[in-house]
Formats: sequence, structure tokens, C-alpha cells
Amino acid sequence: MSRIGKLPIPVPSAVKVEIKDQQVCVQGPKGRLDFSLPARTSVKFEEGKLVVSRQGEDAQAKALHGLSRSILFNLVHGVNVGYVKKLEIQGVGFKAAVQGQQITMNLGYSHQIVYPIPDQIKVTVEKDTMITVEGPNKQLVGQVASELRSYYPPEPYKGKGVRYSDEKVERKAGKTAQQ
Repeated sequence: MSRIGKLPIPVPSAVKVEIKDQQVCVQGPKGRLDFSLPARTSVKFEEGKLVVSRQGEDAQAKALHGLSRSILFNLVHGVNVGYVKKLEIQGVGFKAAVQGQQITMNLGYSHQIVYPIPDQIKVTVEKDTMITVEGPNKQLVGQVASELRSYYPPEPYKGKGVRYSDEKVERKAGKTAQQ
């Protein structure tokens, strides 16, 4: 039995779960998310908990069992509490601003970078250099934060760029003057 897959998922009272065949719909205060269970896995809603089970004992069935349980846990947590990623922009003249459903960033290039914000994702900017990405879908929040960071990853010499707020950038010594 998968160690992760066999754990039941507690469902808070604010979250509603609908199961139809292989389709699971989770709805809560932060939004609504859907998930299609892979073949050879099934889910039951019993006594306020979701229980994932599998058909078969081969490696693929065990892997899909744990994966399905993890994704369902992330859905329940996301619609109830939500997920947050924080980014920092460092560099002289580097800044960001949200305008409607897009974020505009000045990162030292000859042009501004305009990134469209997907549905269900909320992006806020504080002090022109602190970006907060929030939403119920863990995968989508991480993807948006990663794409924003990819426009100018932190460089090791001066530390300029877009980084996660908890990321440590190892600095390198530059060229030294030779005598």
C-alpha cells in the first residue's frame, strides 16, 4: 500500500466535494477546482474524509495512488486556505505594477515585460518591488511565480533580478585588479 495514498484527506466543513465517476469537483471559499482521477484509482467520501483506493499492486498503480491522493489534498487545501508565493525584485530601476489582468515589469531591458494574469490567480505588488501571487491551485500559483522569475533570474555577481522571497543567492567575487 502506498504510504501517502492510504492516508485519508480530512475535508473541512466549508468545503463541498462532488464525485461523479472519475471526476472530482471541490468547492470552497477560495474557488472551485476539478480533477479527473487516473484509471485504476477511485475515491470515496466517508465521514468527512476522502479516501483514495487503487486497483492493482504494480508500480504504476501504486505511483498513481499516491499522486492522486496528493493532488486531491492540494485541491481541498487550496479551495479552503489557498496558496501564496512571494517574489522580490532587486536592482536599480527595477519595478513592477499590476494593471487590470496583467502585470508590467521594468527589469532593465529596452522594453517593458507584460505578463497576462490567468483566471483564479490574484497578483498584488507592494512598494514596486514585492510581488505576491495567490490562488487556490497550487500548480498554477507555482507556475505563474516561476514564469515571472524567469524573465530575469537573480545573477550571482550583483544579486540583481527577480527571486523568491525565501531564496538565497550565493554571491560570487568579481574580477580583482591585478598588479
